[in-house]
Amino acid sequence: MPSEERVRTVYRGRILELVVLDERWEVVRHAEAVAVLVVDERGRVLGVRQRRPAVGASTWELPAGLIDPGETAEAAAARELAEEAQLAADLRPLAVGYVSPGFTDERVHLFEATGLRPAPGRPDDGEELEVEWLDLDAAWRAAATGELVTSMVTLLGLRHARAARDEHAAGDAPGARDARGAGGARSR
Repeated sequence: MPSEERVRTVYRGRILELVVLDERWEVVRHAEAVAVLVVDERGRVLGVRQRRPAVGASTWELPAGLIDPGETAEAAAARELAEEAQLAADLRPLAVGYVSPGFTDERVHLFEATGLRPAPGRPDDGEELEVEWLDLDAAWRAAATGELVTSMVTLLGLRHARAARDEHAAGDAPGARDARGAGGARSR
């Protein structure tokens, strides 16, 4: 990383900063974010539909948002789930990754929610969104083809949910115990 003397700020906004490193690399510095994967007992995935001016479309995404200063990723995930879907849950970290490391330092923490229960909450001021449950496989097909406009972290969440479901189903299949061996772990 270049020294601070080699960093020139071009723009500073409310949620991002554009800097030039070593008079060569344009970098968007952005707060970290969270996303929450929620799959119900009927195999539906919770999404939030909202207008996204940056891509000129209405998107369907996992509940998500920025981590506030001083807030942990898990606390931010719980807050976003309450604000966007009026739900609380037990949260388990699934993955952390950069959005697009070629130009931004934004990282997203993906959580899986279980043990859903009602919670008070409302969207941020000016945030217009609609909670929408979609069938997991239908959401995957529509998102993977681009028919459903979404984020890469949502695609990752959908893919994870499908793999977890398929792995669980394979474990319930006749003969699965024999394939796993005596210790219960699958052989590779």
